[in-house]
Amino acid sequence: MKKKIHKILACVDLSDFSSMVLEYSVELAQDSHIVIYNVINKLDVDAFKMVRKDFPGNVSVENFIKKLKTERERLLKDLIKQHFFEQKSRMSFMIDVGVPSVQILRTVDKENIDLIVMANKGRGNLERILFGSAAEKVFRHSPVPVVSVRDRKIFKRENSSC
Repeated sequence: MKKKIHKILACVDLSDFSSMVLEYSVELAQDSHIVIYNVINKLDVDAFKMVRKDFPGNVSVENFIKKLKTERERLLKDLIKQHFFEQKSRMSFMIDVGVPSVQILRTVDKENIDLIVMANKGRGNLERILFGSAAEKVFRHSPVPVVSVRDRKIFKRENSSC
């Protein structure tokens, strides 16, 4: 069986692993479309809701999210321009708000994604300890194949035994 990959979901959190996720996505894509996907974590929005009264001008939650989306859009465009300019015609990006693993899985269905590429380590270890890894949840529940991107230097094995 030869499965054609039409759409790849490249999950980036704008951490140091984001470029690597895009590099692998480009290599795997051949002539496929790459959807660069970022999720504004609901936990960050909830934290802002709790402290927003302390911000000058009492910024609304909607404006906070709009500002985050604008900034992330700029960062994603810069990343594409700097490292993937030749492939930009095959790329689009989406930014959503919610629980990252839930949003990723919803997007797979909504956008008819054939393959997910993501790093198994990203923004925060504290979040992972408290809530579990978004990547781990996607690996367990994804209806499509998931490619886990790793950096050999970071995940270097010290000995050959498992």
